[in-house]
Amino acid sequence: MSTWLVKQEPSTYPFSLFLKEKKTIWDGVRNYQARNFLRQMELGDSVLYYHSVDERAVVGLAKVVKTAFPDPTSPKGEDWTSVMLGAVRALSSPVTLDQLKADKKFSELLLLRQSRLSVMPVPPKLFSAIVQLGR
Repeated sequence: MSTWLVKQEPSTYPFSLFLKEKKTIWDGVRNYQARNFLRQMELGDSVLYYHSVDERAVVGLAKVVKTAFPDPTSPKGEDWTSVMLGAVRALSSPVTLDQLKADKKFSELLLLRQSRLSVMPVPPKLFSAIVQLGR
């Protein structure tokens, strides 16, 4: 099983709404690297949900409930991908970007190296460390 992080602006789709809806199609990704990561996701993979822009924090956990399929929001003739995510739970305490930057063990996170990427893998050891920080 792989572990991932997805980013979303809380003003666009807050984790609290995702929890209420229980599932969502992760669509609208228009970056080739992020699209390719979506295509690598497998059923049951764990996902960190990150609020970008103002909050800049991991706020919740999700899982992949349906693997890659054509993005229904894609312009005709373009090859973009979606997955369906299921909400798992909110973290008790958000894990901020500043916390991650302050700890050298997180230096390999793509979140710190490619900050504009909206979907990215997270090494399982670092995924677990982030979840621990959020307890």
